[in-house]
Amino acid sequence: MHKLSMFARGIAGSALAILLASGTAQAADLTLRFSTAAPPADFLAKSLETFKADVEAAKVGIKVETYPGSKLFRQGTEVPAIQRGNLEMSTMTTFEISQQVPRFGFLNRAYLFKDYDHMMKVLAGPVGKALDAAVAKDMDIEILSVAYLGTRQVNLRKARAVKSPDDLKGVKMRMPASPEWLLLGRTLNVEPTPMAMPEVYVALQTGAIDGQENPLTIMNAAKFFEVTEQVVLTSHLVQPVFFAIGKSFWDKMSDAQKKVVKDAAVKAADQNNKGRYGDEKRVADLLKTKGLKVDAVDLAPFRANADKIYAASDLAKKWDAKLMAEALKP
Repeated sequence: MHKLSMFARGIAGSALAILLASGTAQAADLTLRFSTAAPPADFLAKSLETFKADVEAAKVGIKVETYPGSKLFRQGTEVPAIQRGNLEMSTMTTFEISQQVPRFGFLNRAYLFKDYDHMMKVLAGPVGKALDAAVAKDMDIEILSVAYLGTRQVNLRKARAVKSPDDLKGVKMRMPASPEWLLLGRTLNVEPTPMAMPEVYVALQTGAIDGQENPLTIMNAAKFFEVTEQVVLTSHLVQPVFFAIGKSFWDKMSDAQKKVVKDAAVKAADQNNKGRYGDEKRVADLLKTKGLKVDAVDLAPFRANADKIYAASDLAKKWDAKLMAEALKP
């Protein structure tokens, strides 16, 4: 009887040890949900799949779930969701940063960056380092890598002659809803109309808006060529987007996990950047084959109007003038 009792206790102890070990393993496993407004066919959404594959292949106890096209969180709600602990990662924009750290609003300024190379140089230098530190301190978010969202162009439902901002007066232009986006719309002389990205196609189709502005690759991926007639190459914003992770989640990870996630974010952003930059060079011609007018314009009057609007803006007074001057350097 005694031997049986000892044997039973041994079995029970072994079972408990297995359960405890299993529970510990499960507790160590982390699920990282990654949300983006980019449509599934876009380079940014595709790069999230590369990120997922690389993180999970490393077998460091992290499962990645990707949600392109705002399937999990509506565009504009991802950053608050990260800060509440309801989401782990997103592709965060400078506009979302400036809502909480206004001194970096100059990164949303029309005609700040000349091109992709200039943008990457600035964000790899003192401006980028200051931005990373401020976002971590003031927003509890870690920036892991810089991705290129593209150079934004005006896309009109009905074609018109456009030579200056005066020719865009009265155009209802879709913009995300934030003060700097609406200010950017004013530099183009349009009527900025706040709207989430997934709603834009139908709004163009029905005439609820007269146009939208996005990089050419996103216009193409979202099939806006089906519901618009013209692209005007205003090149008003060379736009970065950041692979960003909540600090509370980041701090849960081991050093090994952090290295895997950081390296995967850098690789995925690089994949996006190379793909998008290369594609931008051919998409203008591709859109022409789909029936769109693609018009180059003299950018001087657009730059002059932007300078005038920002000079008179109270929002611009909150910007860090020293860092903006650094960003404007060639």
